Amino acid sequence: MSYDYLFKYIIIGDTGVGKSCLLLQFTDKRFQPVHDLTIGVEFGARMVTIDSRPIKLQIWELSAGQESFRSITRSYYRGAAGALLVYDITRRDTFNHLASWLEDARQHANPNMSIMLVGNKCDLSHRRAVSKEEGEQFAKENGLLFLEASARTAQNVEEAFIRTAAKILQNIQEGVFDVSNESSGIKVGYGRPQGQSGGRDGTVSARGGCCN
Repeated sequence: MSYDYLFKYIIIGDTGVGKSCLLLQFTDKRFQPVHDLTIGVEFGARMVTIDSRPIKLQIWELSAGQESFRSITRSYYRGAAGALLVYDITRRDTFNHLASWLEDARQHANPNMSIMLVGNKCDLSHRRAVSKEEGEQFAKENGLLFLEASARTAQNVEEAFIRTAAKILQNIQEGVFDVSNESSGIKVGYGRPQGQSGGRDGTVSARGGCCN
């Protein structure tokens, strides 16, 4: 399917916060409660429509695992236009590590990358260890977008990816990105038929487990 733009995303955060599950819920509209850990990277893609423009999201979910993979996964930071930075609202440590993840992203990624902070597992609010206000405050202090979401119930999963794409598109329109330079994480589409409104498909590559 043709598209106006392709945006490259990364999903980062501690092991077990639900990065794979967020990706699977967005691309495949399903939840897989199996806790195999991602080794290296997982990949998914989906078409969305922003302001009547078809946009393809190409999403890389990065392992938080062994240090031997960190140098590999850091190479994915470069050339990403958007990122989801994920923590688990039931695990205070995953929130405490956000500053380290953000420092990593800002050191290795495009300085204009749009970052959405996602407090995942809001369906488990009875086990909450991090308040929504704390998430909002961290996002505000660091210039991030923010949502709480649930990969299990799909609450705000769509919005997390869509709002990030809308921010990237806004930055393109304001001249923040040089879209002719693919290191921006943005690729201009070709061959879009006139009058095509775009749409959505749930294409996603074969993939492994979930919830790392």
